[in-house]
Amino acid sequence: MKNSELNKIYDPKQVEERIYQLWQKSGFFDPDNLPGKRKQTFTIVLPPPNITGELHMGHALNAACQDIIVRKKRMQGFRALWLPGTDHAGIATQNVVEKELRKEGKTRFDLGREKFVERVWAWKEKYGNIILEQLKKLGASCDWSRTRFTMDKDYIKAVDASFLHYYKKGWIYQGERVVNWCPRCSTGLSDLELEHKEEKGHLWFIKYPLKSNGFVVVATTRPETMLGDTAVAVSPKDKRYKNLVGEKVILPIQNKEIPIISDRAIDKKFGTGCVKVTPAHDLTDWEIKERHGLEVLKIINEKGMMTKESKICEGLSPMQCREKVLEELQKNNLIEKVEDYDHSVPYCDRCHHLIEPIPSRQWFIKMDELAKSAIAAVKKGGIKFSPKNFEKIYFHWLKNIKDWCISRQLWWGHKIPIEGESDVLDTWFSSALWPFATLGWPEQTKDLKTFYPTNILFTARDIINLWVARMVFSGREFMKKNPFQTVFINPTVLTKDGKRMSKSLGTGINPIGLCEKYGADATRLGIVWQVLGGQDIHFSEDSISMGRKFCNKIWNASRFVLMQAANEQIEIPKKIIPSGAGLTPADKTILKIMEKTIKSVNGDLENLKFGRAIHILYDFFWHDFCDVYIEKTKSGAKKETKKVLLYVLLSSLKLLHPFIPFITEEIYQGLPIKNKKECLMIEDWPK
Repeated sequence: MKNSELNKIYDPKQVEERIYQLWQKSGFFDPDNLPGKRKQTFTIVLPPPNITGELHMGHALNAACQDIIVRKKRMQGFRALWLPGTDHAGIATQNVVEKELRKEGKTRFDLGREKFVERVWAWKEKYGNIILEQLKKLGASCDWSRTRFTMDKDYIKAVDASFLHYYKKGWIYQGERVVNWCPRCSTGLSDLELEHKEEKGHLWFIKYPLKSNGFVVVATTRPETMLGDTAVAVSPKDKRYKNLVGEKVILPIQNKEIPIISDRAIDKKFGTGCVKVTPAHDLTDWEIKERHGLEVLKIINEKGMMTKESKICEGLSPMQCREKVLEELQKNNLIEKVEDYDHSVPYCDRCHHLIEPIPSRQWFIKMDELAKSAIAAVKKGGIKFSPKNFEKIYFHWLKNIKDWCISRQLWWGHKIPIEGESDVLDTWFSSALWPFATLGWPEQTKDLKTFYPTNILFTARDIINLWVARMVFSGREFMKKNPFQTVFINPTVLTKDGKRMSKSLGTGINPIGLCEKYGADATRLGIVWQVLGGQDIHFSEDSISMGRKFCNKIWNASRFVLMQAANEQIEIPKKIIPSGAGLTPADKTILKIMEKTIKSVNGDLENLKFGRAIHILYDFFWHDFCDVYIEKTKSGAKKETKKVLLYVLLSSLKLLHPFIPFITEEIYQGLPIKNKKECLMIEDWPK
């Protein structure tokens, strides 16, 4: 493309792939290849998407915000690294491959563990990098030469080293306790891996006969679990039942004596204030059992079926058992009443199967000291949340934390490094090491010394506890430094009417489809345009359409400026002083507004106010530059005005480049200016 010969119409399809190849060929995504002396480093690690995933609007927003900051820092002279990678996603990936097997009429057990894992690796090689390729379509300037995967050999070393570190400190232990069990995935899950759904149900009020005389009424949403009751509990603050504590009741159907106890966990306002205690099938009841030394009766097994301990319901599903139990209670006139009751029901967030709390022997990490460390990191100001209000979620979880169940009964994942142990580690155990394991830890690599700690973490609010908190205590434990300085919680992208986007419901929007329709720049600009401080974005395609119109405006304005240059190679100074000699009043005015715009945009981007920065740039370029200044130069531009035109255009392209990198790079390549650099992406950022 010759200077001043931009096509009449900007066509992203003719430009984007070519420009991305130009960037990759330049090698400037790799901080080691950046020109000049760059003493300061700047590091971002990409939140690793699951290898099962494809780009959705949340990913697109998250990636666009990261790219804006890393491109700006690169232009500011930082040795900027944006390190990408993917997560092996234990449960999700195993589910995907098992679905494929079911289409063939097989299960993983038909293959055996070794062959099944081989099958997963083959699937990963075929599909696992789709989302990274999609990020390239969006213009992400990651250093792809440093791409990491949580099941790489070096990463496995890091996971093993961290496990053994905790084990030697005595913080990892094996024990039996009630866990959230998914019968479909055949594994335990943490509280954070559940999806809670509000469902309409019932509250049954059941009479439990007292051994002495009369009865107490117990309210429950799961009458089938009464077959495993080993106590009835009341609140120590409940005066109604004070005299009954220590008495015995006869458990209906099972016809066995169980005690009435007093425990602080009981809410006297729930139901009648009398609560059945089923230690084997409720997390709170298990804790009550620990305090009172109660018996444990496991009446539901790992396949989600009733055991012989349930006696009358052996071999039935819990719902079938419920019907039988209610029939028996009704027959014996032991149901006082039934009320409609809405309650939260837990499901596996991967396969969406109903969760059954059951006792299971698992590996745990003691969380007391790690939680204190993570709290201190934020309390003392070493890590800041943006927006700040998300600190509340972080602190609430850490202050009420339980020991972390880190074992999973899966075949795909990091094997627990204990001889004879077949379980794998929770996926979040390995991803908690991401900011430093990706840089070579536990080896003391050059990258680790250079790029750790990282600077900003960009993530979503729903994994503050799953991931962010765990990275914080891991970084402090293994590196003795906070893993990042700032946690930016990007807004959640909702549908236009404020609902969560869902691929299965047909309400999800494919960002790559938008890129094909409008161009990657318009898509990026349209998404970021809506980041104005709120926690949710009600997405509208209108903003993407607006982004395309703005790109066309930039293109047309650039064509005009290039025509004014008429193929001259013009030397423009790094800065034109608004009070300089030979300038027209219009020249001076646009230069003053330009300075003000640069200051505003710099301030907004330093404070991660992405939406406000692009709104300011839009108003400046469209109105101040195009509508006013360019219009005034159309009657004829003198030599100094031509310099101002090019200077303001170049400065605008620099400021706009992190937001809309493709079109700005394409225009830059055709600018008729002396001392031009190889790429706009390494130009000097306006000060």
